[in-house]
Amino acid sequence: MFDPREKIALFIDGANLYATSRALGFDIDYRKLLDSFHKRGYLVRAYYYTALVEDQEYSSIRPLIDWLDYNGYKVVTKPAKEFTDSTGRRKIKGNMDIELAIDAMELAYADAVDHFVLFSGDGDFRSLVDALQRRGKKVSIISTMTSQPPMISDDLRRQADHFIDLMSLKAEVGRDPSERPVRRFEPVTPASAAVSQQDGDEDDL
Repeated sequence: MFDPREKIALFIDGANLYATSRALGFDIDYRKLLDSFHKRGYLVRAYYYTALVEDQEYSSIRPLIDWLDYNGYKVVTKPAKEFTDSTGRRKIKGNMDIELAIDAMELAYADAVDHFVLFSGDGDFRSLVDALQRRGKKVSIISTMTSQPPMISDDLRRQADHFIDLMSLKAEVGRDPSERPVRRFEPVTPASAAVSQQDGDEDDL
């Protein structure tokens, strides 16, 4: 599946990966994840995408974002949008699909990467996978079918060159939630609660 001569790039849909690992009952150790793919080939870049609420005094994912920035990841963020749904509940929306797709295609056209590894089960990425393949690139998708319901879109799984179930990587990149560091202070606000529902805590290093 991986050729040690390949140039590899990781594209991590932060909210989707968090939800997938949570459904499987473990946290992601991002240091182990990076080391794991360094061993599989020549790792050109590892991107991490997430939306942030700008007006919060404290974002529960800020410690993770800062750690990733200093430890080999290219972090891509944008402001999340707040809206009120039909029931009057305040919700947060933050979609990073366009940013991820543009970065992937730029690397493809520059011939900087041979093998694209996408950490997401979102079916919206099927067209991106198809476009990368038409450029002669190999694409692997990492998500899961082990959860109920599965986190991976059937269309996306069919389009990918390879599908890797995140559960099969648990020993390599996983960490028990009980090992999660305790935060000294995290004020709970409506906005932080909404983000937690969408993106999860995501502060697991």
